[in-house]
Amino acid sequence: MSSRQTAIRALERVESGAFANVVLPPMLRASDLDPRDRALVTDLVYGTLRRLRTLDFVLAEASDRGLETLDAPVRAALRLGAYQLFDGVAPHAAVGETVEALGAIQPAGKGFVNAVLRRVASLDRPWALPGGNDAESVAIRTSMPSWIVEMLTLDLGAEDARGVFDMANQPASVTLRPNSRVTTAEALTAELRDLGADVAPGGLAPDAVMVRGLGDLRSSPPITEGRATPQDQSSQVIARVVGAAPGERVLEIGAAPGGKATGAAEQMDDRGLVVALDVNGARAGLIAEAARRLGLGSVRPVIGDGRAVPFPDASFDRVLIDAPCSGLGVMRRRPDVRWRMTPQDVDQLATLQRELLGAAARLVRPGGRLVYSVCTLTAAETTGVDAWAADSLVGFVEEPPLPAPWEPRGRGALLLPQAANSDGMYVLALRRSAYA
Repeated sequence: MSSRQTAIRALERVESGAFANVVLPPMLRASDLDPRDRALVTDLVYGTLRRLRTLDFVLAEASDRGLETLDAPVRAALRLGAYQLFDGVAPHAAVGETVEALGAIQPAGKGFVNAVLRRVASLDRPWALPGGNDAESVAIRTSMPSWIVEMLTLDLGAEDARGVFDMANQPASVTLRPNSRVTTAEALTAELRDLGADVAPGGLAPDAVMVRGLGDLRSSPPITEGRATPQDQSSQVIARVVGAAPGERVLEIGAAPGGKATGAAEQMDDRGLVVALDVNGARAGLIAEAARRLGLGSVRPVIGDGRAVPFPDASFDRVLIDAPCSGLGVMRRRPDVRWRMTPQDVDQLATLQRELLGAAARLVRPGGRLVYSVCTLTAAETTGVDAWAADSLVGFVEEPPLPAPWEPRGRGALLLPQAANSDGMYVLALRRSAYA
């Protein structure tokens, strides 16, 4: 398949329920596309998903048929072509090559898609989008569900919320964590530059390495040979907040795919125990794979529900709850998350987060540390959970919050994506001073 055929098929699968970050990599590995075309497919799919609401608004203006009435390949091709026009691709390529790609999938739709995309191409750019500050207008311009605009504007304020939306529509940076047991940030930087990558130090986590032009991460020697792990800077900071020391017993709840658990093990020089718990068996397998790749024997993946962990009370020095959340801090990295979540999901997740935190608290020894983190920005899942913990977890006191660019929120700290070119994150660190 061509690059645009692959992109159409990927968009179809995402619309039918697949996760883009799960379905796209194996599609690319199974293709005969060269690295440049694979990068093009990734940009086309992720860019289309980021800009979906804006694209649908313009397509509705250009089409006499509702998008919801169209066959999935036709709808995907329209969105793909419109995204390319939005992104400044020449009309002859954006329209012609998209129509040709659809022809190999569903020939009967070619004429319709060609006509609609040509109408879109004839529109003045930038496109005329709603200019108001009401939630609906902002949502169309920033390609967000209206409820996310309403919720984050209320929770963060209009200016910070708009910054979140703008960042969510930019490609995510690629950041690596050096495996401190076998290399350093300086040595990894030199190796990456020898491979032709553009490298810069991270500004949030001390050893983070920002990378561009590396190509397929999965086949890059620093990754395959265990000298580095792809991990956003904000997540690298969370592992440092846990602060695992050699010989300690650490538990992470919600540990897949294993970035924070393996980061803790590296900090401990692989001396001690890191129990990496996840409720999903397949995802727990990713933790085991990560530990093997990095040569870490202290990481023990366990399949189980964090609300009913089968360990004795006070049996861990440090416990991290990497809780399931709405993911609104990682919308640029996982653009389809904004189209999956609902306000009801946020409420249900906040309930689950409180249950996980309450269950985890009993596992922390006196003097030990309890860390709660989520890659989201809603008040319900951040300061709301902290307020519940302040009332419900007896014998726990807060640790000092992280410094700027993290912002104090409740007893924890919030990192906005625009503050450090990173994922958005919330972290709350508590110390157990006595038995409850």
